[in-house]
Amino acid sequence: MSGMRAREPGEVFGPRMTLFADMLSVGLATALVCLPVVTAPAALSTACAVLRGAGEGQPATAGRYFAALRRRLRAGDLGAGAVALAGALLFLADLALAGAGLPGAPLFAVVAAGIGAVALVVGLRACARPESLTDWPAAVREAARDAVRDVGGSALVLLAVATAALCAWMLVPLAFLVPGPLALALTAVHVRLTAGR
Repeated sequence: MSGMRAREPGEVFGPRMTLFADMLSVGLATALVCLPVVTAPAALSTACAVLRGAGEGQPATAGRYFAALRRRLRAGDLGAGAVALAGALLFLADLALAGAGLPGAPLFAVVAAGIGAVALVVGLRACARPESLTDWPAAVREAARDAVRDVGGSALVLLAVATAALCAWMLVPLAFLVPGPLALALTAVHVRLTAGR
């Protein structure tokens, strides 16, 4: 994204504002595609791929997003969504059991929250990897390695999720725009890691 052109004379908005607007339109498209829930990993992965392409001079538009999603939506993407949904439901059930007052519940809640945070970071980092477009298991393996090698990036992913959740909690209509900035943050963390190698 460093190779963006400068603002032309008389142009009201520069290229960074254009990228911001494109990111919001991709985020809105991603939110719509995420509504069936099992499509969420594929939707977020496609958003990251489209935003990654913006750094290579390709347009980051909702039209390009839907075209990329149509080309890649397959059974493996829906399987990844089903696994993510099952993991989220298991995590919520574990927290409900911990809240029921079982013996050792506070320690269990802390351990469950830690495992959930690690799973969330690995899952989100997998969505940002290029391998997620064709091979989810490889993307998850590489994301797990990235999470261990780049602890700072993993902390940034958690911070991005916390910021997205806070924005959606403060103003519910923002929930439909949150996937764009989240995808941009995931893409930036991945680009930061690959640039540092």
